[in-house]
Amino acid sequence: MSYRAEKILSLSGIKTKETSEEELKSIFQKVLNNGMHGLCFSPYEEGQEPGDLITEEQIRRRMEIISPYTKWIRSFSCTDGNEMIPVIAKEFGIKTMVGAWLGDDLSINKKEISGLIELAKEGYVDIAAVGNEVMYRGDLTEEELLAYINGVKKEIPDVTVGYVDAYYEFSKRPKITEACDVVLANCYPYWEGCSLEYSLVYMKDMFQQAKKAGNGKKVIITETGWPFKGENFEGAIPSYQNALIYFINSINWSAQDDIDLFYFSSFDESWKVGDEGEVGAYWGIWDKIERLKA
Repeated sequence: MSYRAEKILSLSGIKTKETSEEELKSIFQKVLNNGMHGLCFSPYEEGQEPGDLITEEQIRRRMEIISPYTKWIRSFSCTDGNEMIPVIAKEFGIKTMVGAWLGDDLSINKKEISGLIELAKEGYVDIAAVGNEVMYRGDLTEEELLAYINGVKKEIPDVTVGYVDAYYEFSKRPKITEACDVVLANCYPYWEGCSLEYSLVYMKDMFQQAKKAGNGKKVIITETGWPFKGENFEGAIPSYQNALIYFINSINWSAQDDIDLFYFSSFDESWKVGDEGEVGAYWGIWDKIERLKA
């Protein structure tokens, strides 16, 4: 079939049974080459995990690979070398959503917040993300998280500040939503067991729920994606074909409806198996040795 974005952008996107793998590869490559709003940056090479020191060389090499395809990158930490990610991104003309990783270790949190504020004051942060899924994990109380958010806002009043969590947390926690300049919502139909067939419609509903919670604030989808391989999760089936379809549908919807969306993820990272099982290692558009998958 010939590639026509306007035909693909139906309510539910590409249909699995109507498109061959070769056609999907061709469409995927065209969508990728047209570029996307944002991409989550995966810095860790094989054998590395969060807490390990990452180098300028590996960041620069991977930034060079992804830079032709994205306007923004999202980073997740401001320590252990991650603080170089937004600095190098700016060299490539890429805008930055920079995250401070918050957990239950208050000494690490202090370093992360200090690093985020320093990078923002130096001009390397376009959006500051104070924490990622902290409420979902239960690492901090609402009051503790609010103190971090408000503290960062006070230090960098000219930078947009938000907090990243699952889309439904912003409905459940209006105080946090109110404190944010922007709603930063993770939207994963896969992790809610949604079949690929309905995944685009499902993500649109997730987005609308976050938008309603935001009460007029801008909503950015900070993570969405589909694994290329791994265990089924209820009705959600990882596969090469399904991952290509989900990418195509997501990025085309983002472009058509002018939705700011960060795709997860850039590169496969094996360390994620510990948190998510086999499926955790296969979210990347590029594999763990930096080869494009299509």
